[in-house]
Parts: sequence; structure tokens; C-alpha cells
Amino acid sequence: MPDSVLYMSMSVDGYIAGPNDGPDNPGGDGFMRLHDWYGFAGNGPDGESVPLAKSELGRRFLKEINATGAVVAGRRTVEQVDHWKGDHHGVPIFVPSHRPPGPSVAEYPLVTYVADGIAAAMSQAKAAAGNRNVLVHGAYTAQRALQAGVLDELQIHQIPVLFGDGRRLFDVLPSRVELEVVGVIDTPEATHIRYRVVR
Repeated sequence: MPDSVLYMSMSVDGYIAGPNDGPDNPGGDGFMRLHDWYGFAGNGPDGESVPLAKSELGRRFLKEINATGAVVAGRRTVEQVDHWKGDHHGVPIFVPSHRPPGPSVAEYPLVTYVADGIAAAMSQAKAAAGNRNVLVHGAYTAQRALQAGVLDELQIHQIPVLFGDGRRLFDVLPSRVELEVVGVIDTPEATHIRYRVVR
């Protein structure tokens, strides 16, 4: 059975996006500071992101992300990037949302909106992923997945910066969640911590 894995870069004070994030400013002000450790050229990742990552760790984690077999992402996340134009490394994208999708989604056959909640979206994603892991994106989606007991691992890239404002990854959790540290890679640019959710 594949695992569901949240991949997020986060400031020390818990922010995954800067202030003023929205469709015209995805990730908010200063967002790329959280992703500098990848060593991207220009404005960040695109369809050629693996070769553009200049750091060895950046290439490693992008290859790991691009080896996942499906994506579960929150509506806010996907709408800010127009569903990655329907192509997140060529795998199905599942969006848990009680509201119907916007008109652009009709052009993206790999994007499926799931009205039955996060557990149903994750179940569909795991079935679509086969024996590969499921990539999870978004703060609200991560919180709901933890609450529903369908998030297996967290890969957090903790960046040595304090944002002070923006969008926090774990702003609201319904109860305490125990985690097991399964791997740590410490570098001057970021501390990469892999957690397993204890059940």
C-alpha cells in the first residue's frame, strides 16, 4: 500500500506562505525564500524543475516528488496555480472540495474534484497511484488529512528564517498528533526532517 506524504518547506515559525498570497501572488510575499535551498534558477520550478535544481538535495527531493503516483491538493493551492495546467508530473490530481470546480478544470482530464471529503480523495489517489506514494500539498488539506487519519508521513524542509506573517502549516489541529522522526538531514540552507504519523 502506498504512503501519503506531505512535502512542505516551512519557516522556523511555521509559515509555508508569506503575506498577501493569492492567485496574483502565489505563495505570498517572499515565498521563494522558502525554496531557495533547491537552488532553482530564475523564479523557481517549472516542467524542467529536476535539472534546474542546482543542489544535490534539491535534485534528490524533486526526483522523489516526481516519483509519486498521484497528488492530493487543496482547492486554494490548486486554484492559485490553475491546477498546474492539469499536469503535475503527469499523474492524477485529486482535489477534496464540496464546491464544484471552476470552468478551467474541464480542460484538465487528470484533475478530479472529490466532494466526499479528504478520506475519499485519499482513497482514490492511493488507488490511482498503484504502488507509488501519494504527494500531498496544502496546509488545510494536511490538517484535514491528519484529522481523518489518512496522512502517513510529513517531509518538512525547515528553513532558517522567521516569516512573522503569512499562512501557517498547522494553524488549526483538532487534537494532538504524535510523530516519529524517521530521518534528518541538516544543512546550512535547511533542515530536512521526515516524520511518520504515529497511529
